[in-house]
Amino acid sequence: MTDTILRIEAAIARALLAAMVGLVFFAGVLRWFGMPLVWAMDVAQLMFVWAAFIGADMAMRRRSLIAVDLFVRWIPPRWRAPIDLLTGCVILAFLAAMVVLGYDLVMLNLEREFGDSGISYGFVTAAVPAGCGLLALTLLGQLWQTARSLLATPKLVYSEARPTEETQP
Repeated sequence: MTDTILRIEAAIARALLAAMVGLVFFAGVLRWFGMPLVWAMDVAQLMFVWAAFIGADMAMRRRSLIAVDLFVRWIPPRWRAPIDLLTGCVILAFLAAMVVLGYDLVMLNLEREFGDSGISYGFVTAAVPAGCGLLALTLLGQLWQTARSLLATPKLVYSEARPTEETQP
């Protein structure tokens, strides 16, 4: 299931990135000919916001988000898993708050127009609750995997244990 979701997310992210690059390039060429596309940068920004949230979820599914884990890496996985569970619950609460508050933001911005594009600003702000919802679902699944593996070899929430770490007491 996760592989299928990763492939779908990757296809969407690639399509957004390709469309964004193509649109910016096309707008630049037309501007050079004296026919600027005023709305092109707005649409490219819209695509960028959505691609960023989808990319963040892809990175979280692969357990490869950027992290400062210098001190945590010194702790063996058996003891680090409960710390991951605790911090994961705090992050999950934050993501849930972002979904709720992001929805409120979308409702506030439905009437507002995004730049010169004529698109509702709600489409831009909808990336926040949708992206945070995706991240929350991914994190919830990883927290569940970690909680189930506590009695055996723990599977960490945010990263994979290195081979040298698995053998430490």
